[in-house]
Amino acid sequence: MQEQMNVLEVTGLNVYYGSFHAVKDISFTLRPGEIFGLLGPNGAGKTSTLSAVEGLLKPRSGTIVVAGFDMKEKPRHARAALGVQLQFTSFQPELKVGEIIQLYAGIYGVAMPADKLAGILQSIKLEDAADKKFGQLSGGQQQRVSLAIATLHNPTLVLLDEPTSGLDPQSRRQLWERMEVLREKGHTIILTTHSMEEAEAVCDRIAIIDHGAILVIDTPQSLIDTYRENPAVVSASRRGKITLEDVFIGLTGETIRS
Repeated sequence: MQEQMNVLEVTGLNVYYGSFHAVKDISFTLRPGEIFGLLGPNGAGKTSTLSAVEGLLKPRSGTIVVAGFDMKEKPRHARAALGVQLQFTSFQPELKVGEIIQLYAGIYGVAMPADKLAGILQSIKLEDAADKKFGQLSGGQQQRVSLAIATLHNPTLVLLDEPTSGLDPQSRRQLWERMEVLREKGHTIILTTHSMEEAEAVCDRIAIIDHGAILVIDTPQSLIDTYRENPAVVSASRRGKITLEDVFIGLTGETIRS
């Protein structure tokens, strides 16, 4: 049986802003059908890493290969394999949901007949929202529309930047369900999040990054098992039971980042 190719390969990635070394020799891979979490304090290098993967930021050195395409050598092919959902959507609030989906389908070159549009809206539980203005939707509904648009062109790799930030528990759970549906359809997902609960709930593996470098990569439960006896992790615990948040604080410290 032939081994499947990695969906994303990041090797020796270094990103600078002037003389500031924001991302320091980062390397990691994503497997087909995997949900991979990138966790870190503010300013740790998460967004810079994602921006480089998206092709929006030119690294000083290193390679990024998306679905077999080198971002330097074949940037159009690499970007075509990506779907991106940002933390904050910027769709025109006065446009109707159906109009926005039709607009972006046209940009992607994807046919969008009425029955296909209806199917997309049904899949994100917004069957009656085609004629609603985007600005009239709740935050959770807007995020579900945004995620649907990010995957209209059936990308191999989906990048989610804090997709559930500011959402209520019900909306957050619905977005988690959408991630699972995407995985079942063969998509690979990388997401940044500040929610340790979210990382434990949806991620197969996580990387904890701080000061531009990856500290650890493993499954959430393996990290808990590995570090449960670490004095810094034990001191971070407030309830006796070691959690992923305790591991995170034990590794990155308790100092609040701006």
